[in-house]
Amino acid sequence: MKTEFEYINRMTEILQEVYEVNKDNIKIAAEKFAETMLNDKIIHTFGTGHSHMVGMEAFARAGGLGNLDAMMDPDVLCNQGVDRGSRIERINGISDIIYDSHVIEPGDIMVIISNSGRNAMPVEMAMRCQKEGIYTIAITSLEQSQKITSRHSSGKKLYELCDLVLDNRSPAGDGCLNIGGIVAGAVSNITGFYLIDTITTEALKMVTAKGFKPYVYQSQNVDGYDNDAIYRKYFGRVKYIR
Repeated sequence: MKTEFEYINRMTEILQEVYEVNKDNIKIAAEKFAETMLNDKIIHTFGTGHSHMVGMEAFARAGGLGNLDAMMDPDVLCNQGVDRGSRIERINGISDIIYDSHVIEPGDIMVIISNSGRNAMPVEMAMRCQKEGIYTIAITSLEQSQKITSRHSSGKKLYELCDLVLDNRSPAGDGCLNIGGIVAGAVSNITGFYLIDTITTEALKMVTAKGFKPYVYQSQNVDGYDNDAIYRKYFGRVKYIR
């Protein structure tokens, strides 16, 4: 149903595209998430700038998986300075430092989020995961990434380096509207949240159907729920849990 708001109309169309393009890979990603829960392994998420918000969406929130580690290093966030962060994500070698600061073990998986997929940090995180044998899932814009050149010395982009690719369907420039010549109406975070929450809930359906009780955060603003058991379970394995 059409509304009076152009952005809502366009985003509704894009979310349908996200489903149609990714439905098979969503099932595969959900199976990988389910495996980590059943095997007591960790899902790590990595993104720079606004992309890190997709990983945060799944971390330590109501309905979020206890075995998810959002890699929120200060150098990937915007609170140290937007220009600073934009420059840092293009520098070679930093991803190895961040990787080494987390407990990442065989059987863990990594979700790497980057709309353009061109900058050094997401590219090098995928390369390090390849080296270590860590299964990788990319959430990226194939439309944008396939049109631009890599900023990494290898010439590679994120989607070329990951085991599984989910297309966030963001147009080049990450805006779905043109308003008087201005690109606006961000897409990538909404579709990224849509993908990560769909994968999470499908994975939960898979493991609970097997009789497995996963560690899942519940809202601390609803009486009767306590997340302390999750903190105890994953303390030392999920870096920013305390």
